Formats: sequence, C-alpha cells, structure tokens
Amino acid sequence: MSKSLNASVAVLLPCYNEEVTISKVVRDFKTALPSADIYVYDNNSTDRTAEIAAAEGAIVRKEPRQGKGNVIRAMFEDIDADVYVMADGDDTYPADAAPAMVDKVLEGYDMVIGDRLSSTYFQENKRPFHNFGNRLVRGSINGLFHANVTDIMTGYRAFSFTFVKTYPVLSRGFEVETEMTIHSLNNNLRLYEMPIQYRDRPEGSVSKLDTVGDGIKVMGTIFRMIREYKPLPFFGGIGCVLGVLGVVLCGTVTVDFWNTGMVARFPTLIGAVMLVIAGLLLFVTGVVLDVMAKNDRKAFIVESNSFAMLRRR
Repeated sequence: MSKSLNASVAVLLPCYNEEVTISKVVRDFKTALPSADIYVYDNNSTDRTAEIAAAEGAIVRKEPRQGKGNVIRAMFEDIDADVYVMADGDDTYPADAAPAMVDKVLEGYDMVIGDRLSSTYFQENKRPFHNFGNRLVRGSINGLFHANVTDIMTGYRAFSFTFVKTYPVLSRGFEVETEMTIHSLNNNLRLYEMPIQYRDRPEGSVSKLDTVGDGIKVMGTIFRMIREYKPLPFFGGIGCVLGVLGVVLCGTVTVDFWNTGMVARFPTLIGAVMLVIAGLLLFVTGVVLDVMAKNDRKAFIVESNSFAMLRRR
C-alpha cells in the first residue's frame, strides 16, 4: 500500500489554454492519487480550461501574472501539503507514476524528478531543437556542478513541504524548471530521478513553448545562476583571461624595450596594465562573492531546518 495514503498530497497543474487535455489529466491524477487535492491554476486562459477542470472536481484558482514561473510561485505560496506533485495540463506525463514519486518524497528526498530523457522523450518529441536544447542545458549544468542529472528541464516533479516553502521562485516563465534543478544542486538537496514514460501532446493540443525565445531565457537563467551560485569560477575565469592577455601584451612591449631600449608602444603598455588590473579586480570580486554565496548556503540550511522543525510540530 502506498505511503501517500497517510500524507496530505497536492497535485499542482499550471494551465494555459489546455481545454483539450485538462479533463483527462484531472481524472488520471484522481485515479492515481485518490486522496490528493488537485489544483488547477488558470493562467489567463481564453478557452474553457477552468470550467472543464472545475467540472472534473479540481480546485480551480486564477493567476493573473502571465508565465509558468509566476503560477508556480503562487502555488507554492498558497498551498500547504506534506507532498506536492507538479505536472502539466497537456497530458504528456503519466499520472500513474505519481504514487511512486510521492513515496520517494516521504522517504526523505527533497525533490523527485520525472526523468523523460531516459525513456521515450526523444522518440515522442517531434521538435528537434527542443531535444538539442535539453542536451545543451544538461551538459552545461552537470559540468558546472559536477552532477549527473539526466533531465534538467522536466515539468514532472514531486517536492517536500520544506523544499516548497524555502525555494525562491525568481523566474517568470518556462525556465523555472531549470532554476529548480540548479537551486537543488547548489544547496546539495536530496534529489531522486525516476524514469517516466513521456508522450507527446495529443492532436489538437498546442504547445506554448517558443523554441528560440524560451531557449534564450533558459540559457539566460543558467548564465545568471552561474554568476550568483558560482561567482569564483565565473569572475575568476574572466579575470584570468583578461590578466593573461594583459601579461602577454606587457611581454611584447618588454621584448621591444629589451631590443631597442625604447618603449615605442605606450598605448599598448597602458592597455596591458589596465587589463592586468581589471583581471585582478575581477578575481578578487569572485573571491568576495564566493564567500557571500557560501554564507547564503549556510543561511539556507538553517532556514530549511527551521521549516522542517515547524512542520514536525
């Protein structure tokens, strides 16, 4: 018997114009998690998404700020539960995997990731640039954080109460899933990946993703979070490049001076010295920000422990 029967579970379904699929999605999650509360947050839909979801017995709420990140921020703020299961309203994720994901959270994991890429994603997804983007993002983040997460951008996840209440949702759009993964890796949270059977959208259901636009936003999120979470490699790396370039230019001026006894290229010398100084400043900036980032991680641990203690009481 699933442990989820003894815990309060909230299923979170952010939706924008999903009238074709939302009825089936709500029914499937009601079957998979009979005791769970199904929340559908309607994000300014222009179709009958909210009406259909309410007719199926879901708890329907409105979120006027456009964007998936904004919806998830509202959900995490408004809803209290022992375990949260987040999915999409487009019927691409199997609801029957939810009980096992809930059980993993109850075992002590902070976030369970529904891994599409280890099963059927590349066969089902008909958008080649999406597949390329997934590989690019996965390689970038795993390389930076020395991790081995297979599916960075999946929208099918389960969370603990502590994760939900201590996770700062900064992104406004679809890049929020990438942000979640980076946040978890940076703070050394307990992650568990569970392969799921992904299926492409049914006929008549239209994706809201802008391959190029949302891809740029995701890469921008990675760039911003690397700068914030890994400031020493970020600023130190740039500083080293500028410093080496400055030293090389200084070397060429020094060689000329050695051969001729004259400094013929003063602008080059001045520029080279400025590059060396800029490199040193960037490196020092990286060191200072790295100490601040470590203090932020310490504060996050204390805050998480406090939330966990309050929840137990």
